[in-house]
Amino acid sequence: MARFLVVPQWQGSPSSRAMAHIDGAEAIAGDLPRSACTEVPVPLEAGDAQGTGVLRASALQRVREAVAAALEENAGADTTVVVGGDCGVAVPAIGQVAGDDLAVVWFDAHADLHDPSTSPSGAYSGMALRSVLGDGEPILALPRGGVAPERVVLVGARLLEDEEAAFIAASGIHHLPCADFSPAALVEAVAATGAKRIYVHVDLDVLDPAHMSGVTAPAPFGLEPAEVVAGIAALRAELPLAGASIAGFAPPSPAAAVDDMGAILRVVGALAR
Repeated sequence: MARFLVVPQWQGSPSSRAMAHIDGAEAIAGDLPRSACTEVPVPLEAGDAQGTGVLRASALQRVREAVAAALEENAGADTTVVVGGDCGVAVPAIGQVAGDDLAVVWFDAHADLHDPSTSPSGAYSGMALRSVLGDGEPILALPRGGVAPERVVLVGARLLEDEEAAFIAASGIHHLPCADFSPAALVEAVAATGAKRIYVHVDLDVLDPAHMSGVTAPAPFGLEPAEVVAGIAALRAELPLAGASIAGFAPPSPAAAVDDMGAILRVVGALAR
């Protein structure tokens, strides 16, 4: 049985509704087995940049350390699914299982490949995948070499900024757009990395807004929940899951949270089975 680490981090989001990520994480946790959940305390205060170029870096660093400690306590146990919060919660979770045999599959409408010098907002969620590669602000990024770009498969990204598109082209990251997505294409892209294990991260904005309303930056022409679930199932049929995370749920109201929960729980079920 999977364990769930609930991390209602909001400080990495650029949205004016950033604190709705707290409600989103708690709403998801409310539909999970209580005995399987552990919540990581997240400071209510925003924190400050500390001269890093990353907004709220001090709070983000505290959460990162707390997540790493919680994951270390659960090391060797069942697979842990981290429930965010913004996408920054995935970085320490990937760090806990990183190795030269790991591929990271990153479902997201955005590439999250900025660093402090290119980010238009300074928000950490837009730098999360770049941090997985060991780039960006050292107090938040993984050590260099933890995950190489050629072992990253970015799925469903359709809101790429110029700097991110250039980085993808130069780095060797595998990009699988929505138009080209199928479970078979996803398995082929991961197989091309040579990995023996996978980590799967799902930002819920990868889903089309017709199926997911509770995100802060909805993007049209996304994937359907059934496609994401089928893709995860196909991957898990080929390779063991080293870890997973789901992030980006920021419902505007309790009623909206209920409306979205069916799709969310289908994705959680695919990750946690």
